[in-house]
Amino acid sequence: MKVHRDALWSTSPQVQKTILENYYHKYNMSWAEIAKLHDTYANKIIRLARKLGIESRDKSDAQKVALSEGRQEHPTEGKERSEKTRQKISEGQGKIWDSLSEMEQMERRQIGITSWNKKTPSQKTEFFKKSSEALQEASQNGSKMENYLFETLVRAGYRVEKHLEHILQNEKFHIDLYIPAVRAAIEIDGPLHFEPVYGQEKLERRQAADLQKTGLILSARMVLVRVKLVKRESQRNSRNICDQVLTILNDIQSKFPPKDERYFEV
Repeated sequence: MKVHRDALWSTSPQVQKTILENYYHKYNMSWAEIAKLHDTYANKIIRLARKLGIESRDKSDAQKVALSEGRQEHPTEGKERSEKTRQKISEGQGKIWDSLSEMEQMERRQIGITSWNKKTPSQKTEFFKKSSEALQEASQNGSKMENYLFETLVRAGYRVEKHLEHILQNEKFHIDLYIPAVRAAIEIDGPLHFEPVYGQEKLERRQAADLQKTGLILSARMVLVRVKLVKRESQRNSRNICDQVLTILNDIQSKFPPKDERYFEV
């Protein structure tokens, strides 16, 4: 695009505003690019735009435009982070959250609620559809936490059986994860086990089934570890849960607990 260097300065404010708005909004140019066209510096263009009532993009929007226009390379796209790097990132994020006051945490949650309320009915419907599909997938192949714990236990040297059936008196029940070497059953309880996601009646039925299952596992002389996913899902929390479960299993391996000490919650 060829522009006379004095074209912007030798016209009326109304025309100046039209020119800058076209550059900035229609063609998604940056202030630096506009300044280069007119052989000046970016701050001079920014001051003129501000004087004419043209608002600059915020940092997030500016980055999106730069990425879409190819002026900036995406910092993570196409790049594989190492497991060590991912752990450092999740630990850092977790520490930031832990450092927030209760009021600040409430404010962060409120931002999420406000964002949800701004969604259109079709967006909410799509969200619930994907959530339902995820629950169905988890019921068949195990939840993310279940699979993460399974892989951790296998790496630790345990033989683990997933969704073990026909071991309890009530054959409708299966055990999420079972470690034969220490006769330990592990149940992963997501929000459906303690929140009325699908209504109070279904929650009460599920909790009654959980109690029955607990009784059957303990009466079969097994140890039961119930993992309750009450915190937001993150790599940091998943690692903490795995560490606690491994500690329990190591203790059981050293000394199998007496009858009244075979129930654990994580």
